Amino acid sequence: MPGLLRPLTRAVTYTRWLHLLIGSGVAWVCGAIYPGLSSPSRTTWLLVVLDPVPLLLIAAMVPAMRRAEGLQARMMLFPGPHATGGDGEDPGISVAPSASWRDRGRTALWLVLRLEAGCAMVLMTGQLIGMVFASLGANDEPSDTDGLLLPVVRGWAALPLGVLLVLAEFAMIVALGRLMARAARRLLGPSPAERLAVLEERTEQLLERNRIARELHDSIGHALTVAVVQAGAARAAGDPEFTDRALEAVEETGRAALEDLERVLRVLREDGRPASARPTLADAERLLDSARASGAKVDVEVTGPVERVPGPVSREGYRMLQEALTNVLRHSGPVPVRLRIAVDDARLVMNVRNALPPESTAVTGRGGSGLRGIRERATLLGGRATTGPHDDEWQVQVELPLK
Repeated sequence: MPGLLRPLTRAVTYTRWLHLLIGSGVAWVCGAIYPGLSSPSRTTWLLVVLDPVPLLLIAAMVPAMRRAEGLQARMMLFPGPHATGGDGEDPGISVAPSASWRDRGRTALWLVLRLEAGCAMVLMTGQLIGMVFASLGANDEPSDTDGLLLPVVRGWAALPLGVLLVLAEFAMIVALGRLMARAARRLLGPSPAERLAVLEERTEQLLERNRIARELHDSIGHALTVAVVQAGAARAAGDPEFTDRALEAVEETGRAALEDLERVLRVLREDGRPASARPTLADAERLLDSARASGAKVDVEVTGPVERVPGPVSREGYRMLQEALTNVLRHSGPVPVRLRIAVDDARLVMNVRNALPPESTAVTGRGGSGLRGIRERATLLGGRATTGPHDDEWQVQVELPLK
């Protein structure tokens, strides 16, 4: 029994009731004008519930009507904090204006359904309340003028009948409210185009989060790797001059990482201030200086106009090179590195090779999110990247299309 009565304690039960009553308001306004409600008959009631339908069909052609009905349905037919912009579960009701004739048709069906359900609710509520009052003796009008459709029971059976009628009223409110909530999801729910737009927006958000995660991983990971390698080399060397150079390299790398971090945080905050430009392959010299300062001997060969590489390709290429050099320092230490960058009219090819360390001095196995990030970046740009041993060396080969 408590489970059956639980809907009566929920606010949404009564907001649904109010939603139905509001939906029938146009019928009573039109009915008061024509055919009039002074002495209604069955024909009069039929005209009352049918007269407003043409007006509703015309109103449904206005795109904003779907938005207005969607907002009302969200606030009054469904529980949860979503009505006030909270984190409640999405009820599946669109609040966008009609974008097609199909949307207008669904809105028209919804308006007519809301009208008829509201009128039925008002009429049935009036009948049930009138029968309760008449059964308890509160109505002394003759039975032929009281407007009640069913005979009135008086005497000892009036009280239990009144209780049953009140329960029937509440059951009708709960049932019709749930019916309207289901109908709202079908008639006011998002169209296929809107669902596709939402899916695309979510995909864009996920891609942006992944891009930011890769940016932070590459930049901060590179800075920390250089700092660790430089600190270890300075402690092992015991040379004040070398230590000064190592600290200077750590300082420069840390400053660059802080700039990258500030840029990413500005994007996340969306504070309106312009973020500093992302580095491109034209700025690759600072990566090479950082690697050289860590003790690695970097041999560079550049063929073609790197400065003419399109912005997105150049920026992603910079991050791939950064991760490749970080991977060398992290797993092989300050070993000789060969970098080859070739640019032509159609593609950018970048090749990073380094000697494999002896098994006993290898830090950890290759792999992880860094090299996977290089492959993901290349795939997103329509290119490809391969990583792995090649002729007793470790190789990172990247090919990116420029058109």
